[in-house]
Amino acid sequence: MAPSAQSGPCSIPALLARNVAQHGSKPAYREKEFGIWQSWTWAEAAEQIDALACGLLTLGADVGDHIAITGRNRPALYWAMVAAQRIGCVPVPLYADAAAEEIAYALDHCGARFVVAGDQEQVDKITDVREGLTQLEHIIYLDGRGLRKYDHTHMTSYADVQKAGRAAGNIAEVNARSDARGYDDTCVMLYTSGTTGRPKGVVLSNRNVIETSRNSAEFDDLRAGDEVLAYLPMAWVGDFIFSIGQAMWTGFCVNCPESADTMQTDLREIGPTYYFAPPRVFEMQLTNVMIRMEDAGRFKKWLFDHFMAVGRRVGPALLDGKPVSTWDRINYALANLLVIGPLKNTLGLSRVRVGYTAGEAIGPEIFDFYRALGINLKQLYGQTEATVFITQQPDGEVRSDTVGVPSPGVELKIAENGEVFYRSPGVFVEYYKNAESTASTKDTEGWVATGDAGFIEEETGHLRIIDRAKDVGKMATGALFAPKYVENKLKFYPNILEAVVFGAGRDYCTAFINIDLTAVGNWAERNNIAYSSYQELSQHPQVLNTIEQHVAEVNASVAADPMLAGCQVHRFLVLHKELDADDGEMTRTRKVRRAVIAEKFSDLVDALYGGLSEIYTETEVTYEDGRKGKIKATLDIRDAPVIDQQVAAE
Repeated sequence: MAPSAQSGPCSIPALLARNVAQHGSKPAYREKEFGIWQSWTWAEAAEQIDALACGLLTLGADVGDHIAITGRNRPALYWAMVAAQRIGCVPVPLYADAAAEEIAYALDHCGARFVVAGDQEQVDKITDVREGLTQLEHIIYLDGRGLRKYDHTHMTSYADVQKAGRAAGNIAEVNARSDARGYDDTCVMLYTSGTTGRPKGVVLSNRNVIETSRNSAEFDDLRAGDEVLAYLPMAWVGDFIFSIGQAMWTGFCVNCPESADTMQTDLREIGPTYYFAPPRVFEMQLTNVMIRMEDAGRFKKWLFDHFMAVGRRVGPALLDGKPVSTWDRINYALANLLVIGPLKNTLGLSRVRVGYTAGEAIGPEIFDFYRALGINLKQLYGQTEATVFITQQPDGEVRSDTVGVPSPGVELKIAENGEVFYRSPGVFVEYYKNAESTASTKDTEGWVATGDAGFIEEETGHLRIIDRAKDVGKMATGALFAPKYVENKLKFYPNILEAVVFGAGRDYCTAFINIDLTAVGNWAERNNIAYSSYQELSQHPQVLNTIEQHVAEVNASVAADPMLAGCQVHRFLVLHKELDADDGEMTRTRKVRRAVIAEKFSDLVDALYGGLSEIYTETEVTYEDGRKGKIKATLDIRDAPVIDQQVAAE
């Protein structure tokens, strides 16, 4: 693919300078701290960034150095990324909830000389593994609480680095380095989630980030007046594009919540106009709504059910600009007054003009629920290696069963084995220090293998994703096996947090299920059912009966699809623990590590296929403080009702 011409700003710092000139007095960043929103204009943010960039020079930062950044979403940490770019360094954001060993791997792999850490927790993780990090020279911490008695020989506060930078008077050197940055120089390095092995460092250029940000912003008419909430991990490519790339391109305002605990309150106070959340966030919000409705009085529950039915019938049609009768418009207006409007306000989504979900497939019922509220929720399909955007859904063409059409500048093709390939201006430069993986992922013509199986609809040009290509297979019967398709249907139920389906090469499918402690715990409280732990609640007979009913309903739905009817779940068990990233069972972006789970719980898989009715198991777990322990449990194994394919066809 021929590179496109670039006549405008060719780096993130250049976009910052443009925003200062055009929007200097407008809000660029907000942060809630101690219950109060604080705001910085573009001009004020630029001054903060320049002070830090000058300070990094006093510490000896050289062009090409990697500067790691870890902590919760805060303006100062976003500024650190831009400050690194100002002086020709490469920012490397890391997951704030990563274990010390994971952080050590990334720091060693990229050879980071400096780390900007959010607080004591992040500093502690780094100091725990610092002995093996020979290239790490200095830690810069943002929040100094708890760090007063630490050895500060190689550690300085963020404020002190800025103070030294303001005193140094070396802004000319900063500007010279910034001006020297080209369109094809490295903008950022982001580590993949590592579902099948060690995370890989994805190198993205200024071209990748700026062109993708421009194309995606123009696709949805994003503007300087838009508001976003930055709450997703800064190490994730989506947050980098939304909170750095698109924010810098459009000049919209980035808002950082006070904490994960206050996120929902902060969301309501900001009322974002542009909102992104992975399916899990939308699932949790819907679960909380359904829990509240279960606790509501009979009349309030009737109102909710009645007007949500109106919303499901009318809301999506209004969003898509389709003809709607006057009577339906009146009914929807009444629904909006009594139910939908107050509910959107409670969720903090009243002002959303463009909403997206991605990362995993979202259940169609969940997707349709938010569209019924009149929220312009759409799906996109992307990867770190694509600088996020591969496909997007245009307004008026939003469906729950596709991920849309190619994003501007993106080309798609489907290989003979069904794997999706793409190329675009956003295609990554390389995997850092991993030429072999780079060559196996991206060919000489710039086509990238996604690892996902799918097809393009001839009539609409929309892409449909079936599953991960490596997970799609055949059962012993010859039937198609697509576990994610079934797992997403199971996760629609508020009682089910996670599901893992097995069946490749087997005669039938089986499943592990995680209950949602919030939803099931609320049910137990309403029914005066006492329990002392997640483990005990997960094995309660009434809980198992409910899950069995959900599995039966999913089987009926799966059986209606001739191509995937063989994926019905014949046997299942409810796990005695939540799948956890700290235990290696999920990635930091909550993607299931299927092979790890199959190996770790091989005794449970064998029991499912061995015809046992129960199984005793011991599982090692990692506690929040890093200690290891064991959970012992006897799990009930249930058979699920299965619909004969011939009966389903009739």
